[in-house]
Amino acid sequence: MRTILTQCKGSCVSVCVCEREMGKHGAGEDEGLPLFETKVARGRVAYKIFASTVFVGICLIWLYRVTNIPRAEEQGRSAWIGMFMAELWFCFYWIITQSVRWNVIYRCTFKDRLSRRCEDKLPGVDVFVCTADPKLEPPTMVINTVLSVMSYNYPTEKLSIYLSDDGGSEMTFYALLEASQFAKHWIPFCKKFKVEPRSPEAYFAPNSDPQDTMFAQWLAIKKLYEDMKNRIEAAIEKGSISKDIRDQHKGFSEWNSKVSQKDHQSIVQILIDGRNQYAVDDDGCQLPTLVYLAREKRPQWPHNFKAGSMNALIRVSSEISNGAIILNLDCDMYSNNSDAIREALCFFMDKERGHEISYVQHPQSYDNVTKNDLYSSACNVVHKIELAGIDGHGGALYCGTGCFHRRESLCGRKYSKDYRGDQWNIMVTDKHKDTTVDELEEASKVLANCSYEKGTQWGKEMGLKYGCPVEDIITGLAIQCRGWKPVYYHPDMKSFLGVVPTTLDQALVQHKRWSEGLFQIFFSKYCPFIYGHGKIKLGAQMGYCLYLLWAPTSLPTLYYLVVPSLCLLRGIPLFPKVSSLWFLPFAYVFVARNACSIAEALTCGDTLKAWWNLQRMWVIRRTTSYAFAFIDTIIRQLGFSQTAFAITAKVVDEDVLGRYEQEVLEFGSSSVMFTIIATLALLNLFSLIGGIKKIVWDVKLSAFESLIPHMILCWLMVMVNVPVYQALFFRKDKGRMPNTVLFKSIVIASLACLMSVY
Repeated sequence: MRTILTQCKGSCVSVCVCEREMGKHGAGEDEGLPLFETKVARGRVAYKIFASTVFVGICLIWLYRVTNIPRAEEQGRSAWIGMFMAELWFCFYWIITQSVRWNVIYRCTFKDRLSRRCEDKLPGVDVFVCTADPKLEPPTMVINTVLSVMSYNYPTEKLSIYLSDDGGSEMTFYALLEASQFAKHWIPFCKKFKVEPRSPEAYFAPNSDPQDTMFAQWLAIKKLYEDMKNRIEAAIEKGSISKDIRDQHKGFSEWNSKVSQKDHQSIVQILIDGRNQYAVDDDGCQLPTLVYLAREKRPQWPHNFKAGSMNALIRVSSEISNGAIILNLDCDMYSNNSDAIREALCFFMDKERGHEISYVQHPQSYDNVTKNDLYSSACNVVHKIELAGIDGHGGALYCGTGCFHRRESLCGRKYSKDYRGDQWNIMVTDKHKDTTVDELEEASKVLANCSYEKGTQWGKEMGLKYGCPVEDIITGLAIQCRGWKPVYYHPDMKSFLGVVPTTLDQALVQHKRWSEGLFQIFFSKYCPFIYGHGKIKLGAQMGYCLYLLWAPTSLPTLYYLVVPSLCLLRGIPLFPKVSSLWFLPFAYVFVARNACSIAEALTCGDTLKAWWNLQRMWVIRRTTSYAFAFIDTIIRQLGFSQTAFAITAKVVDEDVLGRYEQEVLEFGSSSVMFTIIATLALLNLFSLIGGIKKIVWDVKLSAFESLIPHMILCWLMVMVNVPVYQALFFRKDKGRMPNTVLFKSIVIASLACLMSVY
């Protein structure tokens, strides 16, 4: 796998050379050249041979299981059959993982060609930023994302930014109002000095070092930003907006004593009107349109979470700006590349293939990942291999943020071969030329009312799909099944950067939400093998299921972690003797799979310790997040519960942040997930100790050979769980395991061991 990822870097070097050469010639000479290029990763044949040898090893393991089943009267027969069933599932899941590794591709863009050919034909772009809770998603973080996209290197008259505030917070509106004033200074500063990144908080980070030529302006802008930030935080701390500030904008009149987070009217406020010739920055240049939206919320009406928010944004934006391209971002994903729009347009505006492209998905990258990726949140292998491999089958996933959409495809249009998509400049600016801002706001409010979607196809055939916590995945699948071609684009310079959870509890809750929603899709009519049959390639269907089947993989994992350790205590062998030839396929599959995994991780930029952290998180997620997701999904399928949505907190305590930066696992609460983690860790520790005692005192050498695999498995689990033992017995900080968790886990693990022995 090491060769797979070297292709992109080499191709990007050749792209740069090509661009320099093209710069020497006129635009006419490159008229026939594409705006983007697709490269196939090298080393595919070698990897397929390697994967074939692993499959042969797996088949030999099956053969061993079938031909050596204990007789009915022998101990361990049911445990043996259970091991066989678990290994059948692991093989099935492994085959699915191969579907995304056999056809990895990479994309490179030629934005200089775009500028030479299409500068006068660039489409309108609407940027959607979504937030839902001002406490979990601080307004200062939200406006940093907004300011970063307002500063794109793109014609501002064709750029509109919409903030959807599902929390309906007056504080968020006030923060956006402050940002609209600060943007007059920030945007020209960014463009004059080619600032990257264009999020003020990220740019003014403690390690930033301004050049001498810009130092005075850098200080002045930084002071303006800090003053704005202090005003916002002071208002939040006070819990109210002063009368002086409320008198500055009519929008504050929308908030009264009857307005609450879950019960309020539609609020639409155009803070910067891009049509207004006086809406200019400090350099006299036009500012982009900026709109605040809080769709109507009523207790008796379903609001469909983020999907409902996105659909309201689609309708409201069609009334105000109607950009042909839509970029949607989570409120914590600021822009890290000011040319991201132009790079995306290289796909949409390519003469040969652009008309069939529905969306361009960027990976979700983060700026607060520790050196060794403590909670395995960076997902480098997923981003650089797996998602690129699904793209190789024409099935790039829509991941919910960092995605550029063609408005028509998102609104339900089916692709047809005669569609060319040339009408890029269709906007509503002229339509509303004589319409006042107040009139435009009132017309837009109707589109964000609860009752607007009643009797329509919104949430079904139009916009994002309803009824699933991971609405983005099924929406992307539906778009592909309508004939459109998506694109996954992983540029060298990350286009968007967000924040990952800094506590183990948050990380596990996030994965539970994802895996539960994904597993629900597998049971729904949108199961890729059913909904996508005959519409998308089999490889793409399998690629979707790589993530849809996270939850059920918890069951064989739990079995493999519990049963062999208990059988070790009883001296019941479930694996062949080390001296037997049957041991070789077990050893080969284990070594080959882990060697490949290490090679992938190192090639994708992870450290060896980061890979080891991933193995720990792989065990923890499957035994907690995915297990609970599996149970909750089954309960929901039986009709005993409803879909819920949990927001991951973006606010971090200083003590917690300090431990996170030192790469110390954060427990600190009596979560049932932590009890499971501790119990499994202690069970394997007790079993290893008991197994050593049994081998030393009670068992003959011949039996010892067949128990070595059990001991290796227990020893690996003990090594993976070293931080758990530290949190249980040795740590004194607030992030240690609570005593209640320690007590419960010791009791449960001890009872399991005693029941196994006696």
